[in-house]
Amino acid sequence: MTPEFYLGLAVLVIGTLAAARPRPHTYLSRMISLEIPAWGLLLVMLAYNETLALLTFIAVTAISTFVLVRVIERRGEP
Repeated sequence: MTPEFYLGLAVLVIGTLAAARPRPHTYLSRMISLEIPAWGLLLVMLAYNETLALLTFIAVTAISTFVLVRVIERRGEP
């Protein structure tokens, strides 16, 4: 196993715990808490050198971040 794999697992577990109990309960903190385990998963996939999985993950993350930011903006409007 490579160091990326162990670092990815650690970030994935820590990020999952952080996403389960975000403090304070704002939309922005929840979105950031969801991004942390996503980076852990990215590191685990990087350890296995799965190029197609990495490209798919990056594309889905970019689209989901855009959608989440739009939802947060709409919730913030009066």
